[in-house]
Amino acid sequence: MSQPSQAVASARSGHAHDKYERLIAKAREFAPVMTAVAHPCDESSLRGALDAAAQGLIKPILVGPTARIIATAKAAGLDIAGFEIVDTPHSVASAAKAVELVRSGKAALLMKGSLHSDELLAEVTNKETGLRTGRRISHVFIMDVPSYAEPLFITDAAVNIFPDLEAKRDIIQNAIDLHVGLGLGAPRVAILSAVETVTTKIPSTIEAAALCKMADRGQITGGLLDGPLALDNAISPEAASIKGIVSPVAGRAQILVVPDLEAGNMLAKNLTFLSGADAAGIVLGARVPIILTSRADNVRTRLASCAVAGLYAHALLQAKPIGA
Repeated sequence: MSQPSQAVASARSGHAHDKYERLIAKAREFAPVMTAVAHPCDESSLRGALDAAAQGLIKPILVGPTARIIATAKAAGLDIAGFEIVDTPHSVASAAKAVELVRSGKAALLMKGSLHSDELLAEVTNKETGLRTGRRISHVFIMDVPSYAEPLFITDAAVNIFPDLEAKRDIIQNAIDLHVGLGLGAPRVAILSAVETVTTKIPSTIEAAALCKMADRGQITGGLLDGPLALDNAISPEAASIKGIVSPVAGRAQILVVPDLEAGNMLAKNLTFLSGADAAGIVLGARVPIILTSRADNVRTRLASCAVAGLYAHALLQAKPIGA
């Protein structure tokens, strides 16, 4: 019972948040990525884009009402001289124009400003003018947990509310591809439920078993899967050993796949507020990564989100051209 309090104490003392620093340092080795920032019309979103630009992570194109962007910058004391502004009348138009910049190849990243996530994702998923691929759109939190040795991915805690089996296949594949694309290697993927045994009384255990068999048959590739696993068995070697679980994933998971958005959202916020973790986040499954920051994010988290998206964008560009 002492571990969470120790983790919080460690975080508050300013130690152990080095996982983001490594990702940010790695992203700086590459050229900054052209990024369409949709509707950066409040201080938080505009400052986040400019901070990332100052760190050499992105090269923002500010998409929104010009007068509002200039007024926001002036009120916050931010220097936007030298940054391109693409004028739009309102938030929906900002989202549409930012997506258009990506479709035209002018930008290789998309970043959410001060508009609702649903507004941006509606334009991303538009069948005619969006950025759809054959994959389901999904979200990944890249957690920097002070008490955990590696970055911990949690998916999906922000987009898919009650994903079915096919959606979970895409959610897992998106997260695996990100892990590999960041140069972190083939990940250990734990598919979470309340227990580690398969039972008809808990449908998520049956889906977890099916997903593992899908991986065996090559329907999910690039990672090691195990499930169902309870959270303790997924991240604690001691808990896995006590339960007699012999698995390369149990106790050492790098990706946690939650049963639904409610569980994932509570898990991510639990780690943030009780364990002192930071939670960077991006959306995957579109033609480019989407930086989906929150107004509550601190500077380190915002930079980490941009670094992760930038690194992955470079990996995708090496694999195939944007729009291919």
